[in-house]
Amino acid sequence: MFFASFAWSFVFVSLPFHIQKISTVDPVATLRWAGWILGITSLVTVLTGPVWGRLAGGGNPKTYYVLVEMLQSLGFFGMAAARTLFELFVARFALGFMGASSTFAFILAGRSPAGDEVRRRVAAVQSAMTVGQVIGPLAGAVAAARLGFRPSFVLGGGILLACSGLVYWGVTVPPDRGTFRRVERRGRIMDLVIASGIVLAGSTQLFFLTSILPQILPGLGVGAADTVEIGGLVVFASAGAAALGAIATPRLAGVTSERRLIATLLVASSVFMAALSAPASVWSYTVVRFLQVLCIAPVFPLVVARIAQHASGGAIATINSARIGAAFVGPVVATSVLAWASPAALYVLLALLGLACVPLALMHDPPDAASTP
Repeated sequence: MFFASFAWSFVFVSLPFHIQKISTVDPVATLRWAGWILGITSLVTVLTGPVWGRLAGGGNPKTYYVLVEMLQSLGFFGMAAARTLFELFVARFALGFMGASSTFAFILAGRSPAGDEVRRRVAAVQSAMTVGQVIGPLAGAVAAARLGFRPSFVLGGGILLACSGLVYWGVTVPPDRGTFRRVERRGRIMDLVIASGIVLAGSTQLFFLTSILPQILPGLGVGAADTVEIGGLVVFASAGAAALGAIATPRLAGVTSERRLIATLLVASSVFMAALSAPASVWSYTVVRFLQVLCIAPVFPLVVARIAQHASGGAIATINSARIGAAFVGPVVATSVLAWASPAALYVLLALLGLACVPLALMHDPPDAASTP
């Protein structure tokens, strides 16, 4: 999961700048294209992810992981071959049908009889993914600046192929205990809806920034020649905060109840989100962004750890699809709002989105072992 996450973030950080380079339309239209090209993969995965989850939950998650990684590598090669915005959109669209490898990892993590062990495993998977997101943007920005955009896409696809080989030869599948149960059943569907809503809102605050970096960096004093590499540093710092937040999740879970903890994290993240409108330099902006991500990062593993032990593969995929869906909602909302309003308006909107989920967090009480029949 570290290498897979690395490959995706390695490519993603330079994608907005590649879109600007190959665009033949005006800046406003280019901005709209950027939002859809960046987000369409996640939108399609939201729709197809639960199907992959149900298949993997009733079969061998390892096999599906290997297959999906191989298909994703082909999608990356398609991105490298694209010569127009439409062709790039089609390549990203096709990537969405290829599933999410993280869903299979979370299904495997849930195959433990002990709740504490499940939380540790989920946090480990999340941490590995986040560390990949920490290193990937910086390496990807440098590779794109030095090698070019298309060669960096090919390199990312090669990394995904290597991932499929590592899992095929190196991962042992834990036995299915036969205790997975669907949280979608009557009386628990609301838990799934609430959890998905919290994950969607929190992850939107996490994923929105990359798509608008080319537009906001000049206003923070960054020269045109430095936007790719400085943008990589900003995303690097954000991913570093996400890694620290994921690593701290198991300890935070023992401090207070899950409901209060998630509500507190949502409030703190939203306050820092609104505060992003204040900095005048890229470095102070990065500090505020670091603190905001540090607050929101633990929300996803906190929710998933409670679901994973007793849920079906389809339910786990649904929660994970909410996180992936945020990777679509974030860029599209950010680029759309920024096309007609200021960055400050965008930050306030995202802050209000997080605050709106606080009542849901206080209601949210996922099923545990004792309450699952």
